[in-house]
Amino acid sequence: LVEAPDAQKVGIDIPNDGSAFPRICCKMATGSGKTIVMTMLIAWHILNRVTYPQDTRFSKNIFVVAPGLTIRSRLQVLIPSSPGNYYDEFNIIPPGDNDKLRQGKVVVRNRHALEWDTEEQIQKRRSVDKRGALSDEAYVRSVLGELKNTNNILVINDEAHHAWRVPIKDQEIGKKKKDIQEATIWIGALDRINRARTIQTCYDFSATPFIPMGLKSKDEDLFGWIVSDFGLNDAIESGLVKTPRVVIRDDGTVGHDYKSRLYHIYNDPDVKEDLNRRAAENDPLPDLIINAYYLLG
Repeated sequence: LVEAPDAQKVGIDIPNDGSAFPRICCKMATGSGKTIVMTMLIAWHILNRVTYPQDTRFSKNIFVVAPGLTIRSRLQVLIPSSPGNYYDEFNIIPPGDNDKLRQGKVVVRNRHALEWDTEEQIQKRRSVDKRGALSDEAYVRSVLGELKNTNNILVINDEAHHAWRVPIKDQEIGKKKKDIQEATIWIGALDRINRARTIQTCYDFSATPFIPMGLKSKDEDLFGWIVSDFGLNDAIESGLVKTPRVVIRDDGTVGHDYKSRLYHIYNDPDVKEDLNRRAAENDPLPDLIINAYYLLG
């Protein structure tokens, strides 16, 4: 999509979600190595931009957004100077290119750090602080950290199914108000960054990249800008994730109502009477409990 000659891209039209910047989504099964793909993506951009400074197809300023603090902490491996970074860990680049890689800037933020106070929220607040809402410029300076003076920023959204543009008729969405607010803040923050600094491209990574439009998601709810789909079957066949085990609720003692005794274990006759009796420490548990314990293990 970036390096192929124009003749090979005829007829390829990647739809957008209404953003003023391009979005590209990689759909990858959970556990199939999203962080390593992000590492390669960042290295490819930074090395190209440093080698060819005038080539605007690439960027050396990377802004990574994570859905929470835990994932933000895990994504520190994307920062070239961090201990245990994935560039060194997985030999992503030749050793001679390390100096070029370190010319790039990578900032990782959790989604909550993107929140801002609106004029309406400020008016409701009982405070002596009468300053108004932050302008886009002031907001960007507070959020981007060491990228605050840069342009042409590359954005990477991890777990990007949280980042979707709310349709005008938001009553059609089968989602909680909290999820709608979360999506609005995430996308709204990117809009503000783009207005103040310009976003070169936004890369989305998710195992479930779809817009929630009801209790059941359909194919048409998937992000229209998915360009790569590495699903669960692919991940299993590649040996990257374990084969899921289908659990059958049956321990071999199905009752007259066809429900396993394990399902209602505390009401089972062999267990219920045993729950409250006085017992020494070395008294054995009922056989059903012991079996359940080992099956669970």
